[in-house]
Amino acid sequence: MALEERSRSCLLRFRHRLEQDIKPSYLMDHMISDDVLTVEEEERIRTKPNRKDQAAALLELLLKKDNRAYISFYNALVKEAYDDLAHLLHEDLPQTFPSKPNGSCDGFTSYVQMVLSEGGVPQRPVVFVSRPELVNQVREKLYRLQKEAGWVTIFGMAGSGKSVLAAEAVRHHGLIGECFPGGIHWLSIGQLDKPDLLAKIQSLCFRLEQSLDAQSLHRPPNSLDEAKERLRFLMLRKYPRSLLILDDIWDSMVLKAFDIQCRILLTTRNRSLADSVSGAKHQVEVESGLDENKGLEILALYTNTKPKGLPEEARSIVRECKGSPLVVSLIGALLKEKPNRWVYYLRQLQQKQFKRIRKSSSYDYDALDQAMSASIEVLPEEHRELYRDLTVLEKDIKIPAQVLSILWELEPEEVEDILEEFVNKSLLFVDNHNRPYLYYLHDLQLDFLVEQNRTQLESLHAKVVRQYQQHYRDGPPTSGDEECLYWIRFLTHHMAKANLTQELYSLMFSLDWVTTKSQIMGPAHLINDYMEHGPILDKENNEVRSQFQEFLSLNGHQLEQRPFPDVVQLALSQPHSSEVYKQALVQAQDRTSRGRLYFDWLNKDSVESLSLLVIHPHQGSIYSACFSHDGAKIASCGASKTLKVFKSTSGEKLTEIQAHDDEVLCCAFSPDDRLLATCSSDRKVKVWNVERAMLLRVFEEEHEEQVNHCQFTNTTRRLLLATCSNDKFMNAKLWNLNKPSSQNTMFGHFEPVNHCCFSPDDTYVSTASNDGTVKLFQVSSANEWKTINVRDMLVESDEEVLVKCSTWTADGKRIICAAKNAALVFDVETSDLLFEIRTNRLSMVQYCHACPTSNLLAIAFSNYAVELWDLESNKKMADCSGHLSWVQRVQFSPDGSQLLSCSDDQTVRLWETKKVHTSSAVCLKRDSDVLYNGEEIIVSAADNCNRLQVREGRTGTVLFQSEEMSSRIRCTCLCRRPSAVALGQEDGTVQLLELPSGKLLATLIGHTKTVLHCKFSQEGQMLITSSEDTTIRVWRWQSGECQVLQGHTEQVRCFSLLTNSPADTRLLSWSYDGTAKMWDMQSGEKLRDIEAHRGAILSCDVSPGGCLFATASADQTAKLWHSESWQCVRTLSGHQDCVRSCRFSWDGRRLATGDDNGEIRLWSVNDGTLLKICSRDGKDAMDSLHGGWVTDLHFSQDDSLLVSTGGYVKWWDVEKGEALQTFYPTGTALKRIHVSPDFTTFVTIDNIGILYVLQRVV
Repeated sequence: MALEERSRSCLLRFRHRLEQDIKPSYLMDHMISDDVLTVEEEERIRTKPNRKDQAAALLELLLKKDNRAYISFYNALVKEAYDDLAHLLHEDLPQTFPSKPNGSCDGFTSYVQMVLSEGGVPQRPVVFVSRPELVNQVREKLYRLQKEAGWVTIFGMAGSGKSVLAAEAVRHHGLIGECFPGGIHWLSIGQLDKPDLLAKIQSLCFRLEQSLDAQSLHRPPNSLDEAKERLRFLMLRKYPRSLLILDDIWDSMVLKAFDIQCRILLTTRNRSLADSVSGAKHQVEVESGLDENKGLEILALYTNTKPKGLPEEARSIVRECKGSPLVVSLIGALLKEKPNRWVYYLRQLQQKQFKRIRKSSSYDYDALDQAMSASIEVLPEEHRELYRDLTVLEKDIKIPAQVLSILWELEPEEVEDILEEFVNKSLLFVDNHNRPYLYYLHDLQLDFLVEQNRTQLESLHAKVVRQYQQHYRDGPPTSGDEECLYWIRFLTHHMAKANLTQELYSLMFSLDWVTTKSQIMGPAHLINDYMEHGPILDKENNEVRSQFQEFLSLNGHQLEQRPFPDVVQLALSQPHSSEVYKQALVQAQDRTSRGRLYFDWLNKDSVESLSLLVIHPHQGSIYSACFSHDGAKIASCGASKTLKVFKSTSGEKLTEIQAHDDEVLCCAFSPDDRLLATCSSDRKVKVWNVERAMLLRVFEEEHEEQVNHCQFTNTTRRLLLATCSNDKFMNAKLWNLNKPSSQNTMFGHFEPVNHCCFSPDDTYVSTASNDGTVKLFQVSSANEWKTINVRDMLVESDEEVLVKCSTWTADGKRIICAAKNAALVFDVETSDLLFEIRTNRLSMVQYCHACPTSNLLAIAFSNYAVELWDLESNKKMADCSGHLSWVQRVQFSPDGSQLLSCSDDQTVRLWETKKVHTSSAVCLKRDSDVLYNGEEIIVSAADNCNRLQVREGRTGTVLFQSEEMSSRIRCTCLCRRPSAVALGQEDGTVQLLELPSGKLLATLIGHTKTVLHCKFSQEGQMLITSSEDTTIRVWRWQSGECQVLQGHTEQVRCFSLLTNSPADTRLLSWSYDGTAKMWDMQSGEKLRDIEAHRGAILSCDVSPGGCLFATASADQTAKLWHSESWQCVRTLSGHQDCVRSCRFSWDGRRLATGDDNGEIRLWSVNDGTLLKICSRDGKDAMDSLHGGWVTDLHFSQDDSLLVSTGGYVKWWDVEKGEALQTFYPTGTALKRIHVSPDFTTFVTIDNIGILYVLQRVV
C-alpha cells in the first residue's frame, strides 16, 4: 500500500528540518526491527559521506514506502527523544489499516461516531493525549479477530489508562468497516456479584435487541445461563461480526459468562484472566506510566497552558507519580478549578495524602486510595497479609523470590506461585529478563502500602530483621547472587527503620561486616550507610562512626581492587587509637595463630592524612572530573572512553556511559545539572541527559581534530556550550543545543586551544592556546575583545610557551593563566600582570581553578602535587599530597568547601578546603639505609629539604638532622662501629658524620659526578662508593687513602662484597654497560671482566656461600655465573620485560627474579628449571602484577617466605608461589626494603616520602 498523500506532504513539508536534525543510524535500527527497512537499504544509506546526506537518503527512501514505514519512522523519532520532530509528523500519522473515507481525521468519521455512540463506547475524555504506539498495538491485535473469534486483553495496574486506550483503539473507520461491521458494544463491569452481572447482561441484550425488528424482542433472561445463551445467539446470529468490549474485569467467573465464541476486547488488572476461557488470545500490556513529556502535555491541556509554560512543580508531579495517567489526570482536573495550587498538590502527593486527590468524573473511584484498595481486597485473606509485608520494600528496588521465602518462611516454589498471583492482578511487577525473576512495586502501590500500614512500619521492618537473623545465624550470605545482594545492601536500612539500634551498632561497628559488604558491593554503599544512619550511630559513639567512615573513604580505591585486598591488613594501617585498628589487631592475632601473615605499621601515627575521600572510578588515566552545580554529584572521564557520575559524599556510582570511541578528554555539567557535555579525541562533542543516561545531541561535523575542553555557561539564562580543539583555525566554538551546527566560531588562535571557560556573568569566554596567549571573546558576538600575551611574561625561556588553562576569579576582575611552571594573575580590564605564582622548575602546572566563594586558587602539578594559594596574600596555604601520578584537573565545589582532583593514577580525590594545610610532616627520599640493633631500628635518609635525617624507626624520633646541604644527597649508609653515617652527593662529594653528634669526620673528594651508592665494610674501616662517573672508590676514610677501581664505561649504580669475611677483599660490580667485573679492593686490580648481557645489568646477587653470583638485565634474562671460573652456568629466559631484581635463597638452591611487569619467577639454581611464577593471575588495575617494577627481593632465613617490593609490598609462600599478604603504602614505587635478620621487621619509603616500619603480628 502506498504512503497516504497527506503523510507524504508532511514529509516533504518538513524535509529540510528533518535532514538538519536526525541521526539516521539510530533511527534505522528501530526501523529494521519493525521490518520496514532492509539491511541492504541501511547499507546503501550508510555509504553516504556524512550524516546530512544519510538523512536525505533515508527520507527519499521513506517517500517510496508505505504507511507502516511512516509510522515506524515516527515511533523511532519518539524512542530517540526527537520529540519536537515527532510532533511535526503526528498530525498526519497514517494507520496500518485500509484507507478511510474522505473527510476523516485520524480515522474518526461521523459514521464511527455513530457506531461508537450506539454501542455505548465512552467518548474521549475532555483532556486526551494520544499514545500512538499502544493504540497501534491494540489495533493490530484486533485486526487478528477479523477472521476468527477470540480475545484481546489489555492489562495494567490501576490508573494506567486501559479504558481510554480501549476506546481509542476502536475509534477508527477502517477497523470497524473491515473487522467489526456489526458494531462495537461496550459493557462496564467492575467488581460484581452474580445478580449484578445478570443485570448487566440483561441490559446489554436489551440494547442489542432494540436495534432489531419487533419479532426479535424477548423477555429479559432470568438466570445467568439463560443470559449467556441469549447473548450467544445475538452475537453469533444477529451481530456476527461485531466486537464486545468488557471494561474493568476482575473475576474469571464473570469472564466465563461471556465465553460464547465471539470477538471480545477486555481491560483488566489481571493478565491471566483470559486463561479461564476458550479461543484465540492476544495481550497488550499497558506500562504503568506515561513518559514525562506526555504527562506534562496532560497537565498543560487541563490548565490551558503550553507545556513549556508549566511551572517546575509540573515536572515534579509527573516524576513523583511515575507518570500514572490516573494521578496526572486527577491532579490536572483539580488544577483546572484551582490553578494556583501546584505546590499544594505536589506536597499532597509527596506526603501520600491520596484521599485529597479526588474526583474524576470518568473514573469509578472517588479517590486514588480507593482505586488502590480495591485491587488488594480481591486477594484471599492470607495473601493480603503477605502483600502487606511488601510495605518494607524500597522504591525502584527489585527483589528475588528467595528473599520473600526467608521473610515468609515458605518454600521458594510456593512463594513464586503467590508472587505470580500478585503479578497477574497487577499488584506487583516482574522483571523476567533476569534469572531468577525479580519483583518490584510501582511507586504508587508502595506509597499506598506505606500510608495504609504507617503504624505498623516498625514491626514490619523488625520482622524482616528477625527472619534474616534466624536464617543466617551462622554469618551473612556471601554468594553474590541477587538474594545475597539484597540482604547485604538493605539489612542496615531495615534495622534503622525497625529502630533496632543495638543491632545496627553491632553490625556497622564490625570489621567483619565492612569486609563482607565492601567485597560484595564496594565501599560506596558502606560510606552511604554511615552517612545515612550517622544520627543513630552517633548516639552510641560518634568517634567510632567517623573512624569507620574515614577508613572506608581513604581506602575505598583499594577496596575496589580485584583481587580483593585483605581488609584486616588494610585496617592495621589505621591510627592506634581507632576502633577499626583495635578490631583488626585482635583478628590479625587470632589468624596469625592459624598460620596467616599480618604486619603492623609501627610508626603510622607520625603520618598525616588529608584527603576526605578517594574514588577509583575508571581503568586508566582520569583526564577530567567536575562537580555538579548542587555539589551532590561528580562526573569523571578519561582514557577508558567512559563517562561516570557518582555521589560526591560516598563515591557511589549513579551512572556509567560508554561515551565515545576514543579517550574522553573533558566533561561538564549544565547549570541546572540536567545535562552533561563530553568531548573526545574522536573529534566529537556529545550532550547527555544525566538522569536517563541518554544521548541527546552529537556534534561531529565541525571539529576536525581532538576536542580538548567543553564548558556550559554559568546560568541557564541563555544556555550555550563552548568547545575548543586542536584544529588549526576553527578551534573555538559556541553551540546552541537547539541547533545542529555551531552558533559561532571564535577566530584568532592558529595553534591548538587547550581550554575555554566563561566569565562568571557569561559575558566573555576565555581561550588558552599553544600559541602562548589567552584570548577573551564576547559571547554575544563571538568577536575578540582582547588578547593577553602570556608568552611575553615568560621571556627567560627560549622554549615555546603552551598555556594550559585559564580561570576567572569570582568577581570576574582577574584571570589566572597556567603556563610552564607558573600561574600568572592578570587584571582583566587592563591586561596587566598583577603577580605570578612560581613553583620549582622541575614541575609543570597542569591546571588551575579559582574558588567561586573565596580568594583561594588550586593548582595541579606534574609532580603529583596539588597546592592551595591565597590570591590576596600570594602565599601557599595548603599541600594536598596523595596522588601517585600527574594531576590532570582540579575543581572547587560550588560552595568552595571542597576541592576535587583527578589524576593519571586512576583516582579522584576529595579534599576539605578548611582542613588541608601546609604539612609539617617531613618527606624522606627513598635512598635509605637501616641498622637493626636489637629492638632498636635506626633509619637514615635524606629529606625533602636536602637534609640528612637519622631516626629511630619505631617512634619516628629524630636522632640526628644535618644542616641543609648545598648539593643533593643521593645515597646514604650507616656504620655500626664507629657510630657514623655516610652520604653521597650529586656533585661527587662524600661526607662522613659522627652519630648522634653530627660532627664531620671526613669529606671525601674524588668522584666527578653523582655518587649513586655507598657501603661500609664489615669492620667499618673502609667506605666503598660508586658513581655516575663510571668509577668505584674504596676509601680508608680515617686516613684519606683511596683506591680507584676504573674500567666500566657507564654509571655504576651498585656493587657487592663477594663475602662478608674481612679477609676476603674481592668486590663485584655491575653497570649499565652490560659488564660485570671483580676487583681486589686492596690492590685495585681488576680480577675478572665479562660482557655478561646485551643490555644494562640492573641487579646482581651473590649466593650465600659466595661460589655463584646472578645477574639480571634489561635484555629480559637473568644469568648464573661461577665465582671462580666466571663461566655462565645458566641463562634464565622467560621474563617478558626488563629483569630488575634477583636474590638467592639462604640455602643457595633457589633464585628469585622480578621484572618490570611485576612478575616474580622462582628458579632452581641446580638445573635452571622454572619452579614457580608467583600469582600470575593477580593483575591489578594498573595492569601490573605488583603495582609497578619489582625492585627488591628477600628470602626468610628458613627460605619458606619471600618478600618483594614494587608498587606495594608482598609476602609469598615460596613452595606454592602464592601471595600470603600485601601491604599497600599511601604512595607507590618502592625502591628497596630493609629486612631484619629474623624476618619480622621491614622498613621501606614510598615515592611521596612516607617511612614505613612494618612488624609481623604475633
